[in-house]
Amino acid sequence: MSLPEQAEASYVRACALSDLDEDTPRRVELGGVPVSVVRTCGEVFAINDICSHANVSLSEGEVEDCQIECWLHGSSFDLRTGKPSGLPATRPVPVYPVKIVGDDVLVSVTQES
Repeated sequence: MSLPEQAEASYVRACALSDLDEDTPRRVELGGVPVSVVRTCGEVFAINDICSHANVSLSEGEVEDCQIECWLHGSSFDLRTGKPSGLPATRPVPVYPVKIVGDDVLVSVTQES
């Protein structure tokens, strides 16, 4: 299998695009990895669902301006980069590449951005 074929094979279906409400995170488990899939800012993002500060689910938080906020202590993470934009979190969380094919949202948890 060539390198591009391997990269294509690493994408798995996370959910249906039509199931994603704007600014409402959806938690999915992909190959044992907890992922929050978010439709916001005209795009779909996939970010590791576990806050790097408090080990809680980010999908239970609020989304605004391409940021997801941890519900426990209020740390926000950029959905494009995973970088925290405020304390108490200081470490980023992984973000994953997303592809839309028809109504399917495909995510590659083997390739971090």
